Amino acid sequence: MSSDLPITATRSAHGLKPECLPFGEVLAQSFAVIAPTTIPASNIGLVVALAGNGTWLSFLIGLVGLLFVSININQFASRSASPGSLYSYIAKGLGPTAGVMCGWSLVLAYLFTGMSVLCGFANFSDVLLSYLGIHLAPITWLTIGAVIAWYAAYKDVQLSAIAMLWMEGLSIALILGLGFLIWAHTGFALDWSQLALHDVTPGGIAMGLVLVLFAFSGFESPTSLGDEAKDPLRTIPRAVMGSAIMAGLFFMSTAYIEVLGFHKAGVDIATTEEPLGFLAHHIGLGFLGDLVTISALFSFFACVLGSINPAARICFTMARHGLFPSMLGESHTFNRTPHVAVTVCSVLMFLVPAVLAMAHVPLFATMGYLGAIASYGFLTVYVLISIAAPVYLLRLNVLRSRDVLFSVLGIAFMGLPILGSIGIPGSRLFPVPEAPYNLFPYLFLSYLAVTCGWFMIQRIRYPRLVGIIASRIDEIHERFAFEAVTVPSVMGESTSFPTPHDD
Repeated sequence: MSSDLPITATRSAHGLKPECLPFGEVLAQSFAVIAPTTIPASNIGLVVALAGNGTWLSFLIGLVGLLFVSININQFASRSASPGSLYSYIAKGLGPTAGVMCGWSLVLAYLFTGMSVLCGFANFSDVLLSYLGIHLAPITWLTIGAVIAWYAAYKDVQLSAIAMLWMEGLSIALILGLGFLIWAHTGFALDWSQLALHDVTPGGIAMGLVLVLFAFSGFESPTSLGDEAKDPLRTIPRAVMGSAIMAGLFFMSTAYIEVLGFHKAGVDIATTEEPLGFLAHHIGLGFLGDLVTISALFSFFACVLGSINPAARICFTMARHGLFPSMLGESHTFNRTPHVAVTVCSVLMFLVPAVLAMAHVPLFATMGYLGAIASYGFLTVYVLISIAAPVYLLRLNVLRSRDVLFSVLGIAFMGLPILGSIGIPGSRLFPVPEAPYNLFPYLFLSYLAVTCGWFMIQRIRYPRLVGIIASRIDEIHERFAFEAVTVPSVMGESTSFPTPHDD
């Protein structure tokens, strides 16, 4: 257990670099974890294998559902900010026990996301060098990716954000340009098999939503930059909602074009590891496919780096609340980063893929397995934040009927991928997923049972623990208690929220 830490009134109380990130770099953090380039460049086939011609619809449903979730997140993000991300928000709304469940879920979600995309980085690195006749062991590429990402996260959060901004921005621009050329090659044809949802089942859409959710996951990660973002009560909510909308439109358009392109080519996209590269060669622009492969490589790396940042900051905050060893709550004197938590998270992100690689599990398969497990962490958190938002607003005496509606809709939309991931035995509409995906929900529940069980034991051993967590989270909110906040609403109007007071 860590000793009580002094409470201060400044936003740099955690020892992190204060208010150094403008809106663009906060948005870059969100896009880095979403890693939108990796979906059309590599992973789209995994979604198509489940959702078929309804892939674009799975992305649309995912976008709508996460918009409601983002509204619920922003009820908190427009009123307070800290490195604790949604862990601090849910603990404030539903109490420390729910907050701890959220914290452990987020740690798993970001770590497994980082592991998954680290495998993608290694896989694409091997593909690129194979053109030159060079082949390195997967463990080598995993080591290179993990070490470079660790150094950037350890050294400077602003350096990390700028690097992620450039890598993702250039990659997205390249893919949009290539997508336009692929569609032009078809004569801007309409694919009626997609638009009419030919051979699409509700179960396929729901199962596809599990991977779609993973594609969007990380849109909430700017909430971990509460100390480091400039004007956090404005920039963070805008980054959360803006990244979900832009990523959703990007996913839907690229998915539609790629499925159309493969229909025209008569090839199964679900068996192709580099779908955009294949289509670029198919239309005679192979060099653009090679550039997309390179850009996807950088996007995978940006996502590794983007996953380390929020995972480390959540561990950092939970350690300062007495939930993790106190050394994880230390900040670097010069770099002003949570350097110990960054190091521990980086090592964990490397170890699991390394062990699976040494067990000769293919990198592409490992990427899918770890990504699916990460989705359950995000699903849990998105449901909890949707429950917590109206409870929090009720305590502030500002709850409106539409806030309750947004909460219900957020929970309902998250129920679709949950149903798709578990399935209903004997059902044709919602079949139980094939092995090993059918085991992952139960592995995640076992993880929650162990971690939350450990917390209950700690509560018994240290009766003051819950009080310490609650008081420190209240202190975070009190720093912003007298700031009037105006944030854009989903209706396009400006809504002034009453400033919360000590509750």
